[in-house]
Amino acid sequence: MMSKSKEKLQKNGKCSEEPRVMVERRTNCIYSIGSRIPARVVLYFLSWSGFLVSFMMRNDMNFAIVAMTEKQNNQTDNSTATHMNNVREGEFSNWTSNVNSAILGSFYWCYVLSQVVGGIATQYFGTKNVFGWSQFATAVGSLLMPLAAEWHYGVVILLRSVQGFASGLTWPAMYAIVGYWIPPIERSRFMSSFQGFSIGIGLTYPLCGFIIANFGWRLVFYTTGIIGMSWCVIWYFLAFNTPGEHPRISQNELEYIELNVSSEVKDGQGMKVPWKSIFSSLPAWSIGVTTFGRIWVHYQFIMSGPTYMKYILKFDYQANGVLSGLPFLCSYVSAVFFCWATDVIVTKNILSLTNIRKINTALSQIVPGLLLLIIGYIDDNIIVVLVIWFIAVTLITASYAGAMASIVDIAPNLAGPVLAFAQTIHMSASFLSPVITGFMVHDQKSMGEWQSVFILSFVVTIVTYLMFQIYGTSKIQPWNYPQKQVPPEESKMLNGDAEGDEKA
Repeated sequence: MMSKSKEKLQKNGKCSEEPRVMVERRTNCIYSIGSRIPARVVLYFLSWSGFLVSFMMRNDMNFAIVAMTEKQNNQTDNSTATHMNNVREGEFSNWTSNVNSAILGSFYWCYVLSQVVGGIATQYFGTKNVFGWSQFATAVGSLLMPLAAEWHYGVVILLRSVQGFASGLTWPAMYAIVGYWIPPIERSRFMSSFQGFSIGIGLTYPLCGFIIANFGWRLVFYTTGIIGMSWCVIWYFLAFNTPGEHPRISQNELEYIELNVSSEVKDGQGMKVPWKSIFSSLPAWSIGVTTFGRIWVHYQFIMSGPTYMKYILKFDYQANGVLSGLPFLCSYVSAVFFCWATDVIVTKNILSLTNIRKINTALSQIVPGLLLLIIGYIDDNIIVVLVIWFIAVTLITASYAGAMASIVDIAPNLAGPVLAFAQTIHMSASFLSPVITGFMVHDQKSMGEWQSVFILSFVVTIVTYLMFQIYGTSKIQPWNYPQKQVPPEESKMLNGDAEGDEKA
């Protein structure tokens, strides 16, 4: 049921002041301070920091497992050996490459399965509950990981699977809140907040390198777990599902959001998800299929990157951590640029929204796939390899102004369920990529085996992009609305760039 402010907004073009007065009386002191900071800015920070923390807990294992499983060096004196065994050397060097691949990939087995669960749960319980509890569960898993490793690698796989299921709920949850809070003209820029995960990856690797070199791999998991728990406290006090629920939002900001977010989006919370329509939608399929290719090549850098740098480029832990993480730190800057540039291009009618989405999608996967292929054939110039590596990882972020942003474009009212559907498809690449890499690379020092992996990655990026080039669109789909039929006039208004897309 709509609030009185929403009803009056639709009838008279502005919000009722009565609910706002009541809120001011209840939260007078807090309101006077908090209302000075736009609630959308706070939401941006929460989204950015949430994905940052989520990916720190997700990727701590990618780096720590190198230290956990490294073959021990017995050519040192006893005192040095004792220190090295506690800090650097592999306590689990008997784990095979297939076991390591299973540990790295297990996070994504249930991660894929939880996408639809996350979409449905968010529709009924809201982003605040789903995102918050999923982060809490993932943090608990990180704190328990050292104990799990001591028991058996099977327990590690099980715990990583639980973490994956919990973490998989975060994306549908955050996508769902965008339609309620962010007007279309700001949407691409807000999507850059999702690139907090790049900062998370970029911080995790050098942090892990420092911790492992000085304190041992166990502290890696304790650190990320404690950070995750701390973030949950901040989320609990600052996150709200809709602008109408926010106790500190200013009157002007509330009116601005209400006037610029379509009524269908505001009315859609709790609506029945039209799964049949989503499953039969070629635009929805195009997002899932094309992003499969982007995830495939991205996870070559995220999950295989530290191993490649260790055994092929021969960097020590701290250098490995810095060089593995630095491109991801800079990825956030590139994401902000791509999202800002997209909004400018669309606002000035330089390109239609659909065409700019396709260009960004091509930049985010075809070019990085080609650059990864080139890396496989450069073995005598580390500087060139690192430069190409840096450029490739940076370009991947263009997807958040491309296919990933199209999720909200085609179904702002059902962004959570559509993301769940798309991620069920494309996140399968997150566990298939490391598993197949594990089968193809038996000798981690073999350049030839790594070349085969990179060739396959390039082919995957091209083949999967074709689906989005053909069927990708930014038009709102008919099944987005609570009503079965949308009046032609309203449909035309909401699809303002439709004619431009057709002409383009």
